[in-house]
Amino acid sequence: MEIHRNPALVDKLAAEYVLGTLRGGARRRFENSLRRHVELRLAVAEWQDRLHPMAQLAPAAQPSAEVWPAIEAQLGLQSNPRQRKRSIWFELREDLSFWRGLGLVSTTAAIILTSLLLSRQELPVPAAPATSYIAMLSNDQAQPIAVVTGDAPGGKLVVKLVTPQAIAADKSLELWAVPKDGPPRSLGLLAADGSITLALPANATPQTIPLLAVTLEPKGGSPNPNGPTGPIVFKGAWVQI
Repeated sequence: MEIHRNPALVDKLAAEYVLGTLRGGARRRFENSLRRHVELRLAVAEWQDRLHPMAQLAPAAQPSAEVWPAIEAQLGLQSNPRQRKRSIWFELREDLSFWRGLGLVSTTAAIILTSLLLSRQELPVPAAPATSYIAMLSNDQAQPIAVVTGDAPGGKLVVKLVTPQAIAADKSLELWAVPKDGPPRSLGLLAADGSITLALPANATPQTIPLLAVTLEPKGGSPNPNGPTGPIVFKGAWVQI
């Protein structure tokens, strides 16, 4: 069966391809199909647009001295430096933000994708599904901190901290929507040790706001009306289910 005729399979394979979890022969077959079917290329582009913006929130990190020699050895580039061909690998090597973003995307989005796929397998498909969203927010160590679910028809956003946070009495956790363009906007303050329901703006969707971030602010929230003032403590992308 041609995979491009199965929308659910196309979406699943495109997501795994972008995450980097599609490997071996399956990845090679998918790449061969990419060249022949526009449906697959569109699906890959959509997942790239959805997941890659998380690199914007990736913290700066300096790779160790062993990273590049190990990559060169795996690619067979150490035998004769004069015969090396300049390729996309050299371009990516020079762009540290790519590697930081790829690590963040692969870890955080894998959690979200797993939850999404499992929910689709376990839950019955309703006749008229309501639009809803889900996100897993993680810290810099890729540890899941909070689960965010959005109910578009009800206009509700529920944030549940799966890992309670210990914060000072003069601090607050504030949730931000990070749009594709423009400054972040506050969605409200969070409970440091439980769950809270916030208002979900009508135009807040994964397409317009691909990222959610939580910052540590002064008590009561950021004093700057134009955006956060404190550090980002956890973040993640959300998807429509």
